Amino acid sequence: MSEGHASGAEAGDRLATVLRPVRGNGFEEALEQILRVLRLGLVPEGGRLPAERELAERLGISRVTLREALKVLAEQGLLESRRGRYGGTFVLPRPGTAGGGAAELRRRTASVDLEDALRFREVLEVGAAGLCAADRPAGERAERLREALAATHDAPLADYRRRDTLLHLTLAELSGSPSLAAQYAAVRAGVNELLDCIPLLVRNLEHSQAQHTALVRAVLDGDAETARRVMREHCAGTAALLRGFLA
Repeated sequence: MSEGHASGAEAGDRLATVLRPVRGNGFEEALEQILRVLRLGLVPEGGRLPAERELAERLGISRVTLREALKVLAEQGLLESRRGRYGGTFVLPRPGTAGGGAAELRRRTASVDLEDALRFREVLEVGAAGLCAADRPAGERAERLREALAATHDAPLADYRRRDTLLHLTLAELSGSPSLAAQYAAVRAGVNELLDCIPLLVRNLEHSQAQHTALVRAVLDGDAETARRVMREHCAGTAALLRGFLA
């Protein structure tokens, strides 16, 4: 089965962390939530979004409103609608994002309180790591974490950041707090918009992977103190990288 057809199953349960019934303007909130799915890489490039009926039900909106939101994202070059037996709505490669450089990073941070976003991310990440370790996941939950870690090790360079995001999102989901996971997804989507401007640095990735391995080991060992420390150092590394490119 191709990645495009497998993507629905891959994203299935995880979408519950991001897609919630809208409370205000159906069109605007649906647009925001679907865009968050794309920024987090919950459906990979070339992958297919869930069927319109499922998306509309998750968001609590009409299919007409959903189609309006999907049309806007298609006009932005993010999605493509295909007809036929294997049709659906597919995620396109994002134009002009990878390695946008310092100038693009500055442009994107102009309307963002970067320090606030980075601090909030650290609070959520460190908290999730500590909660996970204190609960010491076992069985299927532990296997989910191991598989997410293995996926980052096996990832081709072009797909590394998406797999990295999914590992961190798995930790947030395993924290036992759906509210924490939802808040983390929102924050990480914004951080990913900034990270897209920075080239992938091999030495940085090697260090990051060593931290990922130590983090997962601490969580599975039930060592909450170490899990929090490693995650705090990991978040500090990302923050330093962004500040460095902005300097």
